[in-house]
Amino acid sequence: MQNENAYNPYASPSREAAFPRLMQKTYLWMMFGLIMTALTATYVASNAALMQTIFTGSTFLILVIAELALVFFLSARIMTMSFPVAGILFAAYSILNGATLSVILLAYEPGVIATTFFVTAGMFGAMSLIGFFTARDLSGIGRFLIMALVGIIIASVVNIFLHSEGLYWAVSYLGVLVFAGLTAYDTQKIKQMLMVYGGEVNDNTQKLALLGSLTLYLDFINLFLFLLRIFGGSRD
Repeated sequence: MQNENAYNPYASPSREAAFPRLMQKTYLWMMFGLIMTALTATYVASNAALMQTIFTGSTFLILVIAELALVFFLSARIMTMSFPVAGILFAAYSILNGATLSVILLAYEPGVIATTFFVTAGMFGAMSLIGFFTARDLSGIGRFLIMALVGIIIASVVNIFLHSEGLYWAVSYLGVLVFAGLTAYDTQKIKQMLMVYGGEVNDNTQKLALLGSLTLYLDFINLFLFLLRIFGGSRD
């Protein structure tokens, strides 16, 4: 038994102390990103001149491309940059996302947005708890959900041209199921990653936690947007 413990990556006292701190940082940074997004969206939506600048001409498309480039760059290169730089890029992405999402504050009633947020928070929290505590390996389900996500993206692009009401609602409900499932899958993956590599709290392990924050942030935002389509009852 002593030999087994010597090779057990979870048996180290320092690792046992570091893991909960890193998981806590993961959720705190995710919440920080959501707050930055909400504040930015609120500010932009309350500024008519800024809204006109963003949503006329090619500015909106440029911002969307910048968002995509930033999230892919951060995901791929986070371990090659310093932790402060990674944190700044995460904050920048949250702000950009808030600017592009500001239009939903004008498209939907405040009550609908508030209700959707609380439902999203409850669903996200429940699925994240399932992912954290379940003993079942969710990797197989995760691969299926990622394939389903690709199908959602393709169907959404196709529906830009078809304008099918049925396809719109099918994608909306499927999107909720996919991102609810991905929340559980990603939480388990983050937990396993930090348990294996999070031997101590340092720049590298904090970057891993920040990467986990970005993943959960994206799950939350997408779950919120699909639920908003359902609760808002609008195709606009």
